[in-house]
Amino acid sequence: MALDLDTALRGISGILVTPFDEKGGVAPEKLAPIVDRALKAGMHMPVVNGNTGEFYALTTDEAMTMVREVAGLVDGRAPLLAGVGRGIRDACRLAEASAEAGATALMIHQPPDPFVSPRGTVDYVNAVSDAAGGLPIMLYLRNDAIGTDGIRALCEVSGVKGVKWATPNPLKLAAAINACDPSIVWVAGLAEVWAPPLYAVGARGFTSGLINIWPERSMAIHAALDAGDYPEANRLIAGMRAFEDIRAEELNGTNVTGVKAALQALGQDCGPTRPPSAWPLTDAQDATMRAFLAANKLT
Repeated sequence: MALDLDTALRGISGILVTPFDEKGGVAPEKLAPIVDRALKAGMHMPVVNGNTGEFYALTTDEAMTMVREVAGLVDGRAPLLAGVGRGIRDACRLAEASAEAGATALMIHQPPDPFVSPRGTVDYVNAVSDAAGGLPIMLYLRNDAIGTDGIRALCEVSGVKGVKWATPNPLKLAAAINACDPSIVWVAGLAEVWAPPLYAVGARGFTSGLINIWPERSMAIHAALDAGDYPEANRLIAGMRAFEDIRAEELNGTNVTGVKAALQALGQDCGPTRPPSAWPLTDAQDATMRAFLAANKLT
């Protein structure tokens, strides 16, 4: 089957968790039912080694294992987006492994180095692209302080097809869209709750951690936004907002905690999160999560 990356970018990029076994090692086989359900629901593109996949808590070897194993689980049913990042040598090593595993495209995490520079980031993206043999690229932008000129320079790197915009600044997004190649897809990178305001200024498609537990609701929200039906999209988002509110607590330190706790409650235990992420949910958070799952007949 042809893997249409442009269509997938405008759809749902589903950020998969990284399961751990009883000894704390990665256990990608536990993702099989999660991937199957999400793809059956219509998820456009699974993402391995994203932030909901605890990318920064994994070793590079573990991330390489995850991309190889998830590629096998997806088995060509959809384009696979593979996250890469950290120090340049680790990023290039993981990019090469992702290409060998059969990833369709790379999602390049914005470098968190305390001395990162806009032009140095261009060099970083070019090096990662070369290591992957020129695979298409989605840039992951979590900090827009580099400014419109810096964003435009990154988007001019050969192979950049999309930008995951993960900052709550719609006006800066509008300026970036206006300054860059119109063929680039700007993906709403703050999940369902932020998709409507980012769609309003030109984003298309959104990332989702909800797909791990309730992909059908994510797909319904996407369909409403795709049709320009903002009232329906907002109604559907209101019904899942409690899930995202829990994930946003403790300085977003419960982002993955909420997803894994929900999976545990649904009988699909993917293990705990690794520090410095919070684990487990507090009693109050857990009660809210269980009420959310019960109200939506997910348990």
